[in-house]
Amino acid sequence: MIKVNYPEPVFRFKEENGRELIFDFIRKQWLLLNEEEWVRQNFVQYLVQEMKYPIELIAVEKEIQLGELKKRFDILVYDRNHQPWMLIECKAGKVSADEKVFMQVLRYNISIPANFLVITNGHYTYAWEKIGGELKEIVQMPLWK
Repeated sequence: MIKVNYPEPVFRFKEENGRELIFDFIRKQWLLLNEEEWVRQNFVQYLVQEMKYPIELIAVEKEIQLGELKKRFDILVYDRNHQPWMLIECKAGKVSADEKVFMQVLRYNISIPANFLVITNGHYTYAWEKIGGELKEIVQMPLWK
């Protein structure tokens, strides 16, 4: 498991029609604030503020094709050559980061072959690196090179 030191939040909130919204600074839009969105927004802040990953190389909730199905990944970090580098699946805090979630990120990795796979629910974060065709669990987030 990886210890994540979340930065002090710098979010913008508003209420509209009785619903709480949060501003996503990557997608530049207001989104309904639910538990999974809270985890996603905090993890993006961690990547940018703490890990110093370049904001311009982070994509959030984009559609992908899995066979006949259309799905959306949570967070994708590209390398300097704009190739998938890290694929991150976020879940609400009450959802366990179990084998079912791991299988989900593996399916997404078929369409988006990234070197690093990450699962987080805000409380627990697990990550793997592809080394020689195998996934090896890692205990800290990779540094940006």
